[in-house]
Amino acid sequence: METDLPPDLQAGLDGMMRGVARTALAQRATAISQAYRSGQGSAQIIRSIDDALAYALARLPATFAATTAVLAALGQAVPDFAPRTLLDVGAGPGTATWAAMRYFPRLSRIELLDENEFLSRLAGELLSLSTSDALREAAYRQGTARQLLGTTEPADLIIAGYFIGEAPDDLLLSTADILWSKTAGVLVIIEPGTPTGFRRIRKLRLHLIGRQAYVVCPCPHDFECPLTADDWCHFSQRLNRSRDHRQIKNASLPFEDEKFCYVALSRHKPGTLADRVLAVPRVTKASITTKLCTPTGLVMEIVSRRERDTYRVRKSWRWGDAVSRRLRPTKGTNE
Repeated sequence: METDLPPDLQAGLDGMMRGVARTALAQRATAISQAYRSGQGSAQIIRSIDDALAYALARLPATFAATTAVLAALGQAVPDFAPRTLLDVGAGPGTATWAAMRYFPRLSRIELLDENEFLSRLAGELLSLSTSDALREAAYRQGTARQLLGTTEPADLIIAGYFIGEAPDDLLLSTADILWSKTAGVLVIIEPGTPTGFRRIRKLRLHLIGRQAYVVCPCPHDFECPLTADDWCHFSQRLNRSRDHRQIKNASLPFEDEKFCYVALSRHKPGTLADRVLAVPRVTKASITTKLCTPTGLVMEIVSRRERDTYRVRKSWRWGDAVSRRLRPTKGTNE
């Protein structure tokens, strides 16, 4: 699975960096990261175009990789899904829009919503440099999502990436209702892979199932999540770091692992869904133990090395894969 940024997006970011001191951008990126971890939203943190650029350089590659992984899982679960319209809510620098165009090239009407004027300006400039007509012609509307959604046409695909976490707790479910009311096909919600992110996903997932939504992925069922209170469903996507990315993040490793939670909900009931590998399989000389979410609930399966064929197949499974316990896996989020 390709997680590197599209060449035209990367070229746009590279162009914006010309003449800008890497040290200054790294300092801004560090301050923004600390502010986000303290619970502040983008409106309070990103207050200049330089802030927006620092944020995009530091976070866009990781959130793009996570969104790409989620859309790949969606495409595997419902291979016939071919949206023509996209609504990117909490769009920021336009990350989800670029990822969606990679997986759904037939998109022809794209609308992005975000309240931060500097992220809006940055995203608009990047989109204007795209080789795709649909991306260049995308409409970016600035304002609060709750206000803008009231005047927005329904879309085949809605992506709310790293957006729900900024909604006040008392508005979480009503925000989910507004998003669902604008969903003509599939609603995708992505959050950081933390216990807090998962609790929000879990709460709105169950709420929207009560509004006749069908889960497409990662869960292979529409029941209440079977995980216990001390556990949380999340996944990890590895991405390569460029030299500039390492400099901006003051990082030494040539890669990064982005942890994320997500749910994709559809207006239409999907066909049979595969089991999902919920953790790194535990491999020993004697056996493989796999934690699986199945249509009948949570399962911990142990396969002995003596079961040679099954053992060989299980050894190829990775965290996040959609799998059949009888057949080889369909790769999910960790290729």
